[in-house]
Amino acid sequence: LLAQAGPPVLLVEKNEELPEDLRASTFHPPTLDMLDGMGLGITRFLIDNGLIADRYQYRDRSADIYAEFDLAVLGDAVKNPYRVQCEQFKLTRHVAELMKGFPAGKIAMGTTLVSYSQDADGAPAVLDRDGVTEEVRAEYIIGCDGAGSKVREGMGVAFEGFTYPEQFLVVATDAPLEEALPNLAHVNYVSGAEDWCVILRVLGNWRVLFPTDPDADPALLKDPEVIEARLQKLAPRDGRYPILHKSLYRVQQRVASSWRQGRALLAGDAAHLNNPLGGMGMNGGLHDIFNLMEKLVPLLHGQASDEVLDHYDRQRRIVTHEFTQAQTIANKKRIEEQDDEARIGRIVELQAFAADHDQAVAYLRKANMLDALDRAASID
Repeated sequence: LLAQAGPPVLLVEKNEELPEDLRASTFHPPTLDMLDGMGLGITRFLIDNGLIADRYQYRDRSADIYAEFDLAVLGDAVKNPYRVQCEQFKLTRHVAELMKGFPAGKIAMGTTLVSYSQDADGAPAVLDRDGVTEEVRAEYIIGCDGAGSKVREGMGVAFEGFTYPEQFLVVATDAPLEEALPNLAHVNYVSGAEDWCVILRVLGNWRVLFPTDPDADPALLKDPEVIEARLQKLAPRDGRYPILHKSLYRVQQRVASSWRQGRALLAGDAAHLNNPLGGMGMNGGLHDIFNLMEKLVPLLHGQASDEVLDHYDRQRRIVTHEFTQAQTIANKKRIEEQDDEARIGRIVELQAFAADHDQAVAYLRKANMLDALDRAASID
């Protein structure tokens, strides 16, 4: 977005090559519309390299019932009334290629930020590549550098929240889960009396996210036999499950106490972390950036004062607390519910919502972050 608008931008990336990993894979309808608006064909790329998920389900393993929502009811609110299932690494690699077409944009691969400071005219930063340091002078520094953000550390702001005790295990398999679990959608939130999981379809394979025992040995959790037993319990089949990828990670719910300090700004995981239930982490990060660019580009062109950056901080930080954090915490509590009556009652309630057009629209607007965007726009 910066490179398109003309101001020179340097993207500092610590990896020599962008990794292929099991990170986010769900793009919400308003996010697809934002990417569409760039005029670079990014949404078309995601569709061509992923899957359209026009419906998704809330299932219960014990009662064998589910509620299904049809995203088509959002057709009056968005241009793309569906989710797209496409791995985040495909987006990052594609955008890196697109950057080559913009003279104002440069990417420094295999480079890390050592430190930065601020003065009246800019933000000098020290970068390191293979032990060789270089100082560059920027007007602003945007920290999109994840949970361990060096930029946030330099700002000295708190990263308030908590870490869940259990680790999350993500397993990818190309076995046909849909044969054991009839009518499976591309996105499925699955509760149960003993265990819960999330089942997502991407091009060529299924991804399953399981919670784990907080006290278990990580090596045991990733043991092939343990993974095989969990998958067989979820969807019994003849023969073993082929495992394409597996990863184990801790999940946090945190929000930085401030997203702006002078010429330093935060966005994405550097500013906020949440559990993956609902697919709001990557989407929220993209929403941060689109909001920030609406303010930073005019500022760099001399068409706005730097007070617009405080406005960015208020809008995105407040809505992250009110919507993203609240929604994802509630999603986890609901899916891990052990009481049969409460758990089944929730699915029945969702079935009623899905069957009523107005209630389905209201529910899907919240679940797909449209209400969050409206709330952000209302904050002065």
